[in-house]
Amino acid sequence: MFVFVILGVTTKAANATTAGVVIGLTLTVVHLIGIPITGTSVNPARSLGPAVIVGGTALHQVWLFILAPLVGGALAAGLHRALFPSSKEISA
Repeated sequence: MFVFVILGVTTKAANATTAGVVIGLTLTVVHLIGIPITGTSVNPARSLGPAVIVGGTALHQVWLFILAPLVGGALAAGLHRALFPSSKEISA
C-alpha cells in the first residue's frame, strides 16, 4: 500500500506540493496499524540488524522481511500501472 501511494502522488498528474504530506501520513498509518498487530518493521535494514545480532530464530525468519517488501513493491507497481496507465500507453 505504501509503494502504491508513493507511485500515485509522484506522477506528473499529481499535485507535487502535497506529495510529502501524503507520503508521511501514509507511513504513519502503516505504523499505527502494523505495530500493534505484528510489531511491523517497514525498513528491511531495521529487521536485518537485530536479527544478525540475536541470531537463531530471528535470523531464520528475516528472509520474510526482505522478500515481502520486494513482492509488495512489485505488486503495487503492477496494480498502479494497470489502474493508471501513462499517457504514452493510452495513445499507443
